Amino acid sequence: MELFDSLRFKIVRRGIKIVFPEATDARILGAAARLKAEELVDPILIGSEEEIRTAAHARGIKASGFTIIDPNKYEQWDEMVEAFVQRRNGKASKEQAEKILKDVNYFGTMLTYMGIADGMVSGAIHSTGDTVRPALQIIKTKPGVSRTSGAMIMVRGRDQEKYVFSDCAINVNPTAQELAEIAVDSAKTAELFDIEPKVALMSFSTKGSAKAAEVDKVVEATKIAKELAPQYMIDGELQFDASYVPAVAQLKAPDSKVAGQATVFVFPELQSGNIGYKIAQRFGNFEAIGPILQGLNKPVSDLSRGANEEDVYKLSIITAAQTLID
Repeated sequence: MELFDSLRFKIVRRGIKIVFPEATDARILGAAARLKAEELVDPILIGSEEEIRTAAHARGIKASGFTIIDPNKYEQWDEMVEAFVQRRNGKASKEQAEKILKDVNYFGTMLTYMGIADGMVSGAIHSTGDTVRPALQIIKTKPGVSRTSGAMIMVRGRDQEKYVFSDCAINVNPTAQELAEIAVDSAKTAELFDIEPKVALMSFSTKGSAKAAEVDKVVEATKIAKELAPQYMIDGELQFDASYVPAVAQLKAPDSKVAGQATVFVFPELQSGNIGYKIAQRFGNFEAIGPILQGLNKPVSDLSRGANEEDVYKLSIITAAQTLID
């Protein structure tokens, strides 16, 4: 896909270090080998060196080019424990930290937090909670962002159509402030994928056509988002047809610079976002790439446990590219 050609160009030979906590998994090893060979990512594999090399050998992969870190033999262990205790700010003792950091996801997240890695990819054999929880506790969100969110990149027809849908993964019922932050983060994600951000905050109402508390939330979120990021084209509240179809936009929102040409669709709550992207995927034959976690200080990506090697490869490229977002 041209989308990934563009991302490869952005990250190639930059020496971006991505940590993989599930390093004995065949899918992870295969993707890591390919990423290394193409000079897209410098993989850091977590676990027993002997077990990783054995697993790699079984796949016909030479592990000599990988950085392997065994938590049980890590030279900076004491430094990591101390950094974790400080970061948790009294919520974990030294003894608790030493136990928690034996978990590969916490260990990998700390490598990222400490700057030894630039980002992390996990979830091939762990749940979303096991992957995301350490990131929220340790890496945390960027200044001005109260919650992380999950965007889907929707692609159809060799990149002829590319859109961002969010939040499709994390926030069940965001407040107006949170929805505004999601809109701004989604605009930044769009730019990463070479999509000109024209952000529509979605509703069942267009410019006051319906009255309800749910509509008021979207109206308030639009106002906040415009104040947070005046450099972006942001509008709402808009129904989907008004945001997507030019003829409908002329009737329902003729003065809008977003209506009829939106590229970023921000749903008012998780239920509609999740349903919306899956309808586009199944009825519209869009490829859904993600979810891409937005708003963290450093990128952490969550794989599906049903992911294949190609999925790991692509999500690792996205994660590496996210390190370039300001």
